[in-house]
Amino acid sequence: MAFLKPILFLFLFVPATKLFAQKDSTAKPIIEKKVTPKKQKTKIFSVDTGAYNPRVAILRSAIIPGWGQFTNKKYWKIPIVYGALGTTGYIFFRNIKQFREANASYKNAIDLDPSNDYLIPEPYYSVRSSPERIKSFRNEVRQNVDYSVLFFIAFWGLNVVDAAVDAHLKTFDVGDDLSLQIKPGYSPLANTNGISLVLNIGKTRSK
Repeated sequence: MAFLKPILFLFLFVPATKLFAQKDSTAKPIIEKKVTPKKQKTKIFSVDTGAYNPRVAILRSAIIPGWGQFTNKKYWKIPIVYGALGTTGYIFFRNIKQFREANASYKNAIDLDPSNDYLIPEPYYSVRSSPERIKSFRNEVRQNVDYSVLFFIAFWGLNVVDAAVDAHLKTFDVGDDLSLQIKPGYSPLANTNGISLVLNIGKTRSK
């Protein structure tokens, strides 16, 4: 009877394993959720942005002139940017002052009241008897005000463009891989052999 015990154990153990296997097969599969990586926001006000980013340089220059040049480490361009914008800004305020003086002098010259002629400053006082000359000068100054505003906006835009171009060139290799070589070549269109110039440009570099 002792030899029947292993056989009886096998009969009892095998159905139990089948039962557990069936239970496992009916278990619901685990569905893993896909995690989508979040887009990294452009850190405009960050001190260190890592690799050179033209978008950062453009936005910074649009906010504060010269900031994009500082980001691109083109420090020598910052005085040029502020020199151009400062000059046009000075001309703008100077023209505004001249326009106001010329406009007030013209009004005092045509009011037919000589008692307030002392309010007309030079050089308008000497030509107060010809108010049309004062009016003509006033109109010219008014045009100069408009031109100074346009030049100021243009220089601001050039500051942004310069920062963007420098940022793009920062990621472009202009090292020793640039070479101009003369190589023999074959033209299938003309069916002739000749010499061709080949310009090798290095790959873009990343920092």
